Amino acid sequence: MFSLTRRLVPRTLSFARANATLQPANSSAVPASSIPPSLLTAATDAPKSGEKDKRTPSAPKLATSSPATTNGRRRRKGGPRKPAVQKRPEVSVGKPKQWNKALAPGVLPAYDLALELILKDSSRLKGEAEAVRKEISNLEANSNGAEDDSGKLADLKKLLNTLEVQSEVNIPEVRWSVANAMVDMNKPSHRHLVEQKWRKDGDLDLLMERVHQMHVVPDVLPDLHPSLDLRITAPATKEQLLADPAKRHVEVEPGIFLTANRTVEPPKVYVNVFHPEERLYTLLMVDPDVPDPENESFQTYLHWLKPNVKLSALTRTRLLDLNTHTPYVPPHPQNGTPYHRYCMFLLPQSAELNIPVVTTEQRLGFNVRAFLQEHNIDPASGGGVHMWREIWDDHVSTIYRDILHAPEPRFGRPPRPEMRSELQGSKKYV
Repeated sequence: MFSLTRRLVPRTLSFARANATLQPANSSAVPASSIPPSLLTAATDAPKSGEKDKRTPSAPKLATSSPATTNGRRRRKGGPRKPAVQKRPEVSVGKPKQWNKALAPGVLPAYDLALELILKDSSRLKGEAEAVRKEISNLEANSNGAEDDSGKLADLKKLLNTLEVQSEVNIPEVRWSVANAMVDMNKPSHRHLVEQKWRKDGDLDLLMERVHQMHVVPDVLPDLHPSLDLRITAPATKEQLLADPAKRHVEVEPGIFLTANRTVEPPKVYVNVFHPEERLYTLLMVDPDVPDPENESFQTYLHWLKPNVKLSALTRTRLLDLNTHTPYVPPHPQNGTPYHRYCMFLLPQSAELNIPVVTTEQRLGFNVRAFLQEHNIDPASGGGVHMWREIWDDHVSTIYRDILHAPEPRFGRPPRPEMRSELQGSKKYV
């Protein structure tokens, strides 16, 4: 009985506290009629001055609130309202973040001396770069548009780029700007730092590991040496949307599995290019794992083709207008087959190409190596690559019905031959 009374006390107090907030302005106390007699006795029977309070903890003091603190409204349950979280401001070249020096002058003499040496060396290298720049201008003016067969002009341009990178790459402010997303791809030092981060921080290593583990090389291409950072994004899953509702698309890690409903629309393609001049590339997306029952092998299906894509270090990171040549066909791994590898390439062209649109009938059985040889495209000279995997699910049937408008094939493993089928009808014992 005693424990039951203790459990009922807090609920009664909360009811009395709620009524206290609804009193009119000329009333400062809770009506006694709304309070149980036991609680009213416990609240009003206060000890006299100098006398120790011997009341048990099971009868807490009655809490009342002033109407002025709530203005006639009920109190918010769960405590005071939390302050709004301040969103981090966007940082870019157009909206730079202020750079604060690591140490003020005079705090650490060794740091001041090191910074002085770096700036002195930078000034010297910039002077050498200016001299090379003048020499290049003189050679171009004297050549009158003729090609330089000796290669001296090309060597001087490489030397100029090296000097421009070395003159700024060690300055703390330059490294800080690149690390804080304030990259200016017009500057050779910024391009160099972004490329080194891609090559040495593990992104390129993970990509090449997956490409070789999944045998994209040599099954699709004989060789590959990426020179640009190719990335794609796909719609987020339900779990990812619950974690971050604002992130509708997420980056696809090379080699992971995607579901067919996430690749119905073309993936968003992003690139980081590190050469300042404009070059031409061919976008190619293929599936090399389509069954070929007649030859008891596999054949390649062309999903996407876009030649003459102009790229440079100043190109926007996301590539647009990629569906204007051979349009995108979503992946549709066949029922009964193992996982399919979907390989996307950005391969460098030596000149502008006039490639006809690939028809629907020509997509199946597309020969990648013959295509590259015909158009003089060398994958070993650079470019970009990305790949992911998919397996059949129920959504693939929808793609065959609504997009491909073709009957869906079904494959399966051939049955195992019976080892003793000739003995099944014979007598076991003679």
